Amino acid sequence: MSTYDDQSAVTVLGLGPMGRALAGAFLDAGVATTVWNRTPGRDGDLVARGARSAATAAEAVAAAPLTVVCVVNYDASDAILRQDEVTDALKARTVVNLTADTPDRARDTADWAAAHGIRYLDGAIMTPAPSIGTPEAVFILSGPKDLYDRTLPVLSGLGGTHTHLGEDIGRAAAYDIALLDIFWTAMAGYAHALAVARAEGVTARELAPFAQGIGAILPPLFAEFAGDTDDGTYSGEINPITSAVSSMAHIVHTAESHGIDASLMRVVEGQARRVVAEGHGTDGYLRVTELLTRHAH
Repeated sequence: MSTYDDQSAVTVLGLGPMGRALAGAFLDAGVATTVWNRTPGRDGDLVARGARSAATAAEAVAAAPLTVVCVVNYDASDAILRQDEVTDALKARTVVNLTADTPDRARDTADWAAAHGIRYLDGAIMTPAPSIGTPEAVFILSGPKDLYDRTLPVLSGLGGTHTHLGEDIGRAAAYDIALLDIFWTAMAGYAHALAVARAEGVTARELAPFAQGIGAILPPLFAEFAGDTDDGTYSGEINPITSAVSSMAHIVHTAESHGIDASLMRVVEGQARRVVAEGHGTDGYLRVTELLTRHAH
């Protein structure tokens, strides 16, 4: 029998910055919260706020009908959940795994959970730890809809918006990977831009307001070009890919004239030139999506 046998109890496994934020938000929402972390000593302030500290992961998951996992990756979550005593304690309980990893790993874990009588949802957190417990937090989840509906009243204690993306358990991870692809590719571009700017005597602070302006251009383009991509039209009316190739070449030349590695932009330029060579020079840049998808399998 669980220590908390009502549906407003939760266990949080993993007390890194995000796990601590999750546990704190549950406590603030009045949810009876048990916490456990592989490295002891990170739960003192949470215990002071009312959390129960479990000595073992098995004891932790036995304390509530719902366990939320947030650790560094699925190697770490598997190492915790697939211990025999933890697996036994989880039978007939629910796990919501908010650990970031790949869609294949999410599906594999769901298969493991089903084989052991464990209810399972996979999810991702799309906002930083300080957002947890506020309206700005964003959670995406996938898996059985009825399980999502039963779990949502407790998860709502984390604040923000919660979106069920479908029954395919890997779907939340697929969104997460795609969105992080945008983020880290953009950050790599920004780092490269700052290096080029510095080489030309422009400081990061001087460039930042204009960089923010470039960033502000993107959201409406994302929405517009999504339709182009789904429909396969790839309109180049705003900016044909031939024009894009020209500006990419200028970036490569300027960077390399200062000895700055331009290999990332060379890859991007090379993909665009291949699209032009295939006869799509009047199309928009996202015609590259077709080139990339062609080699996906």
